[in-house]
Amino acid sequence: MRKIVLGMAGAVALGLCLAARAQPGQGVPGADVDALLSQAQSRNPDYAALRHEAEAAEARSLSAGALPDPRLRTEWRDITRMGEQNATLAPSRVGSTRYLLMQDLPWFGKRDLKREVAELEAAGAQGRAQGIWAEIAGRIKTTFAQLYYVQRSERLNRELLDLMTRLEKIAQARYAGGLAAQQDVIRAQVEQTGLQNELIALDMERHHLHTRMNALLSRPGGAPLATPERLRPLPAPARLDPAALADRVRARNPQLFAEASRVRMAEKSRDLAYKNRYPDFTVGVSPIQYGSAVKEWELMVELNIPLQQSSRRAQEREAESLLSAAQARQEAAANQALAELSENLAGIEAARRTESLLGGSLLPQAELTFQAALAGYETGKVDFATVLDAQRQIRQARQERLKAQVEAQVRLAEIERLLGEDL
Repeated sequence: MRKIVLGMAGAVALGLCLAARAQPGQGVPGADVDALLSQAQSRNPDYAALRHEAEAAEARSLSAGALPDPRLRTEWRDITRMGEQNATLAPSRVGSTRYLLMQDLPWFGKRDLKREVAELEAAGAQGRAQGIWAEIAGRIKTTFAQLYYVQRSERLNRELLDLMTRLEKIAQARYAGGLAAQQDVIRAQVEQTGLQNELIALDMERHHLHTRMNALLSRPGGAPLATPERLRPLPAPARLDPAALADRVRARNPQLFAEASRVRMAEKSRDLAYKNRYPDFTVGVSPIQYGSAVKEWELMVELNIPLQQSSRRAQEREAESLLSAAQARQEAAANQALAELSENLAGIEAARRTESLLGGSLLPQAELTFQAALAGYETGKVDFATVLDAQRQIRQARQERLKAQVEAQVRLAEIERLLGEDL
């Protein structure tokens, strides 16, 4: 019985090993975009750095409006008691000891402005972090689409290579029977060599894209990636309304959010510069000790006198100029984002129409043309050049259709980068 159980356990273990070998991509990212984005969000160092900077800015904003620490001053008066004793610092043995507790108080509203400036700076840092994530996500989506293109192009070239091998055999058979020239065989071999050369170039491009994707995921350059299975579905045309997307870009674009925070921060900084026209205060309370008892109390108020008006006016002009610069940057960023949105919307529509035209019209026509040319060549009605031209038409149509699909994915990734979120 024990031998049977051990045998069953060994069979199960062997089956699991074979299953694991049969599915080499299991557990390896790369088959779909969502898994890649999830891994990059937790591991990409650029995004992590800006996220930590945003957390630091948020923590800094909590203390920006706090009062400065109070100060304590101690004064020992007449430490020799009119020369009657040696110098001492014992409070009960000197002439008197004065304690002064002081607190600096900014002018009314300055603390609130400082806190608001820090909060807006934290919001801007958060916007920059979201902006770098949108950029990283866009690069991942684009690289994924390019990997899909390379992988499908390799498959297409191998299919065409098999087809050219078949055509070469047909040409050899016809040449052996005296029905075709040797040039047909040579041209088929030349075509195969060109396809093999393209496969080498595609393999090199796949290696570069593989390394680039791993860098975005903060993985070693040679770490394995699964083969992309499918492209993301394109959104319905109704969801690509230019006016609605323009409103979403204005409201949610991370860069525009960061620029808006910078404008508001410049406004608060300008208000703070104008507040510097007014003095800051220092208040204090001072008990005075004689012997072992406190017998006097004093109060004090101190303020700075803002006489250096020329320097303050310069600070105010600086704040006004910084506000104007922030507003100009915000307007420029908005114009650039809306221009890119319009360009990518037109690009995705053109790619969609191109794919529809190629898949629904040109590609079927090219396939029929090739079948007719191949049948005509086998019967001697057309020459080998006609077959090659028909084959090239199929190849070009398939590649153009694949390029249109990938172009639509790249445009979609750019639109989502501008939105700061997925459609």
